[in-house]
Amino acid sequence: MEGLKDKVVLVAGAASGLGADSAQRLAREGARVVVGDINADGAQRTAASITENGGDAIAVGFDISDDDSVRSLVDATVDAYGGLDAVHINAGDMRSVSKDTDVVDIDLAVWDSTVAVNLRGHMLVTRHTVPHLLARGGGSIVYTSSIASFTGEAQRPAYSATKAGINALARHVASRWGKDGIRANAITPGLIVTPEIRDGAPPEILERGLARTRTTRHGEPRDISSMVAYLMSDEGSWITGQVVNVDGGTVLR
Repeated sequence: MEGLKDKVVLVAGAASGLGADSAQRLAREGARVVVGDINADGAQRTAASITENGGDAIAVGFDISDDDSVRSLVDATVDAYGGLDAVHINAGDMRSVSKDTDVVDIDLAVWDSTVAVNLRGHMLVTRHTVPHLLARGGGSIVYTSSIASFTGEAQRPAYSATKAGINALARHVASRWGKDGIRANAITPGLIVTPEIRDGAPPEILERGLARTRTTRHGEPRDISSMVAYLMSDEGSWITGQVVNVDGGTVLR
């Protein structure tokens, strides 16, 4: 895709899954990639995979819920590559999803930890990266949201609410700094069958997920990473403030 070669891209949440796939795709497009994750060993494995395949990447361990840690991640990015051109924020508190019941029964600690990672953390990465994007004359921020942000679910209120908040955050950034050259968009995936899900999910879960789509296959990580790359590229330069479904037609809107 046009406009990604030699760009400095930070992927916050890229030790595995969708974030790792996006980091690898961006590197294949010629971007210089900083792989950030609380799982520092996993981030190192992603960065090593990129460099082994001829790309340019470094790994940085960080905690998205901690302001100082996020600041250090961004500082490490700029120190390593001299600036910042684009950001993909992909972190999520998946450990709390099974405990995210409903607003009557949910443990407040589960609610608070979900908000700290899924929403406050995305705000922290945004606030620390925007000044560096402005210093380069603009750039692109791509957030990972979810179709749960607007489908309405009987469970997962914390997850759904934080994902809806990410959509609003993307629109805020696009509106506040659009005239300064910053674009911001959110991607809302449907069920994406990562290797971990394919190996661990009961077959009936995968069957139900496929039945909800209007396509003949499950979503794959490349479906998301392709959209991340497109939204960051010059080819997607007139797209901003959008919440983009990549869900096989699960939700029509």
